[in-house]
Amino acid sequence: MNQQTAHLPHNSLFSLLYSFILINLLSSSFSWAQDSSGNTNHSKSWTPEELHTIGVAASAEQLEYYIQQLASFGTRHTLSDTISDTRGVGAARRWIKAEFEKISDDCDRCLEVFYVSGVVEPQKRVPEATSVVNVVAIQRGYAAPKRFVVMSGDIDSRVSDPNDGISDSPGANDNASGMAGAIEAARILSKYQFPSSIIYTGLSGEEQGLLGGKILADYAIANEWDIKGVLNNDMIGNIKGINGVINNTTARVFSEGTRFVETEQEARMRRFTGGEVDSPSRNLARYVDLMADRYIPNLDVMMIYRLDRFGRGGHHKPFNEAGFPGVRIMETNENYVMQHEDIREEDGIRYGDTIDGVDFDYAAKLTNLNAVIMASMAWAPAPPSNVQIQGAVRPSTTLSWDALNQSENPQLAGYKIYWRLTDSNQWQWSKLLPSDTVEHTLENVVIDNFYFGVAAVSINGFESPVVFPGPAGSFGE
Repeated sequence: MNQQTAHLPHNSLFSLLYSFILINLLSSSFSWAQDSSGNTNHSKSWTPEELHTIGVAASAEQLEYYIQQLASFGTRHTLSDTISDTRGVGAARRWIKAEFEKISDDCDRCLEVFYVSGVVEPQKRVPEATSVVNVVAIQRGYAAPKRFVVMSGDIDSRVSDPNDGISDSPGANDNASGMAGAIEAARILSKYQFPSSIIYTGLSGEEQGLLGGKILADYAIANEWDIKGVLNNDMIGNIKGINGVINNTTARVFSEGTRFVETEQEARMRRFTGGEVDSPSRNLARYVDLMADRYIPNLDVMMIYRLDRFGRGGHHKPFNEAGFPGVRIMETNENYVMQHEDIREEDGIRYGDTIDGVDFDYAAKLTNLNAVIMASMAWAPAPPSNVQIQGAVRPSTTLSWDALNQSENPQLAGYKIYWRLTDSNQWQWSKLLPSDTVEHTLENVVIDNFYFGVAAVSINGFESPVVFPGPAGSFGE
């Protein structure tokens, strides 16, 4: 549940009123719709109200079409046919690329569509050197073209034998559903313009060891991409659990605790200052939860404080290992007889990941969640950098941060300090500050009793994820 306004101290009502007035005054007096020559390029100034429209925009019928098409290739296994136009991973990735290009044609070539590939040398699930090919579509931002939020789905599928590249493996839910969601999100958000960039991608080789994600993460580093969030969508279409539960009103988001790239020195610092549940990925998960509460009808997000399910992994992990914030978004109720299984029937039980196991309305709901998150982050300023905190043996707490680059964040209106009780799952209290502020003291708020963070706020009310102080919470510089 959204706890933004729960348990507010009495004077917070005045803070909320102040915030509302300030944002509206700034919105009415500030214009970012002109370039340096005075030409209007971004004439529409969107507000968070548009997120309600985006939150119901995904089409279940369109998703069904995408998933049917992906399942029709028979198998999309990384080791399957790459030559055929009707079967195998080669046909699937060419079809995905063509779909992104159709969307780009409809938005006046607003998407850059291309492959990012690498050759994987022989290993446990790759018996011979294999080209692993990802499909990437970039919707370039007009102010910060190299700052990204990413939505990924997986192209590949598998049966019981992870090295079987021949048998039928429709992979309707795992993971045609996530791949279809990325295509549909591109169709929805391509109708808008954003200050920062959005990436929609299909990753290959997930079942062979998260290979495509590693290739794209390496590519991102080589090309100096500033990734502020990766939304890995892996299985977003099933509502019938192996435990007999049927539920279409919840979803899960998995996130790493401490950062994988944390150094020994940073770990020693975190031991005393906290941050075990405030990594950038964990605060991205809080952002996912908040967006669901605000904008997605009849959906409650479970924040799972774990990188992924027990003994299993997903394509956000390679990005975490490269230092990028990333989470896994997926269904709550898994059905294991429909995952990684040969298509068959035994003892009255049907095995295999077939199209009849997908609930398209539910897939649309989770697609809407992704679209809302990406739109909100792309409209918001960047998360603040170099957030620091002081307050030991003092009655008050002081936070500081670096001023955001104005040219890359023309929509910046100010910053918002957040704090919460240390056992609370969501941020509880906040204070809005003007855009020229880089330090603020919360009087009589004792540092030992709360966790703190800072977000950036746009003139129209879009907010970045909250940044916990120090290296434990950094979203990158």
